[in-house]
Amino acid sequence: MKKFQRFLSVFVMILILLSPISRANADEDTFKVGMEVNYAPFNFSQVDDSNGAVEVSNSPSEYANGYDVQMAKKIADKLGKKLEIQKVEWDGLAPALTSGKIDAIIAGMSPTAERKKSIDFSDNYYTSNLVIVTRKDNEFANAKSLDDLSGMSVTGQLNTFHYSVIDQINNVDKKEAMESFPSMISAVLASKVDGYVSEKPGAMAAVFANDDLTFIDFEDGKGFETDPEDTSIAVGLQKNSDLLDPVNKALSEISEKERDEIMNDMVKISQNEEGEEEAVVTNKGFFEQMKEILSQYSTMFLNGAKNTMIIAIISTLIGFLIGLIVAIIKKISVDKRKNPIGYFFSKLINFILSIYIEVFRGTPMMVQAMLIFYGSKQFFGIDMSSMSAAFLIVSINTGAYLSEVVRGGINSVDEGQMEACKSIGMSHTQSMVHVILPQAIKSILPAIGNEFVINIKDTSVLNVISVTELFFMSKSIAGSTYQIFQTYLVTAIIYFVLTFVVTRIIMLIEKKMNNKDFILESSTGDRHAARNN
Repeated sequence: MKKFQRFLSVFVMILILLSPISRANADEDTFKVGMEVNYAPFNFSQVDDSNGAVEVSNSPSEYANGYDVQMAKKIADKLGKKLEIQKVEWDGLAPALTSGKIDAIIAGMSPTAERKKSIDFSDNYYTSNLVIVTRKDNEFANAKSLDDLSGMSVTGQLNTFHYSVIDQINNVDKKEAMESFPSMISAVLASKVDGYVSEKPGAMAAVFANDDLTFIDFEDGKGFETDPEDTSIAVGLQKNSDLLDPVNKALSEISEKERDEIMNDMVKISQNEEGEEEAVVTNKGFFEQMKEILSQYSTMFLNGAKNTMIIAIISTLIGFLIGLIVAIIKKISVDKRKNPIGYFFSKLINFILSIYIEVFRGTPMMVQAMLIFYGSKQFFGIDMSSMSAAFLIVSINTGAYLSEVVRGGINSVDEGQMEACKSIGMSHTQSMVHVILPQAIKSILPAIGNEFVINIKDTSVLNVISVTELFFMSKSIAGSTYQIFQTYLVTAIIYFVLTFVVTRIIMLIEKKMNNKDFILESSTGDRHAARNN
């Protein structure tokens, strides 16, 4: 147990050193902008700062580029501030803004009436028409108007106006909204849906990256009817933000000609027309594309895998400690007649711990992450970094599960051993530490290992709070290259390698412990036999 305590202390120190320092009082000279960094050509990921890319603050090995990034740079320059790009999941952009995690959203977001209820918007900085991306061999590929799309199955991105305009198609088969453009591209390529709604620049990038795709560009007056605010893109700001007027002034100084030139440049860059940029050339075989993705983005994959393993290892250890403490406390019994006050507090603590266990076992980790990360900042003024929040969330979630595992392990030890300990004068604490817990921990080691493997995979939900783990990195790569299947197959292989290695290490530890026990029992038996002879 002493060795375990020292081992755990080392990991706690590592946790403290690795957790990024919270920046509750951000530098007023910094303009913090949130975006997905996976929607080319508006914002996409690359591995260096070529073509004016900006390093992503919460993902040091990653650089953001695209139309949104270039506009953000111009706005920051005119505001006299240093630009800071934060990679945030689409659904987390609004909470990140309202909670003060970021100063602005510049992510191809349209100033719809629904969004205006919670945030303010600047003047528009881009306007685009809507098209439908589909397969080249799809029966609707040559359509020229909405009237030609009767019976077509169409989807759009979740929480965007793209999804609502689908209703304008007569007799349309409207599918469920999807989380991201890579998800929709995958669905179209797999013929799960006939097409999805997109702005034209995004459609151009998707088509270039996938030879099987095309897009339906409607004739004038025969496409979607939209309000100007729906087809426009603006900067999202907090309600009554002091930045609104300065941002509008900065945008007014950027001419339409300059904006068009920036978009054209970003489309070319995202389509790899100006050298070795983001998109992977599609005239290669499937596995050649996989190899090129892995080669080009190896740094991002490795950093994502590193963060995933750090979170999983440290959080599992801390979660085990939490579970151990909770299980021991719940096993403590107080005599009501001898100590009524102690009995009352014991029951109260057990009630609180039971609530903790039920709440964290009964709610998804993704929901817990959103509430803790954004809620703590918005309502309590606690500004945690993404990694610090990740350690906290996964640790307390793991603790809730392992507390029941540890309790089961303790209950599996014969009650007679506790009675034997008491009979030789050992206290309850001594009995637990020296006799009961070592046996319980040995019996639950497979369950702890299983929880560790689960944590490796479950870190993927932390992308909602901008933790740059393996899955979030993969989403950026997929959204930047539009090579969806290739990217996620690489990701799946990395996850498999991580979990396979971990399970084999745990099996070796179990085998070693069992062999030690066998040798100890055998040698003890030999000594007993020698004495009897």
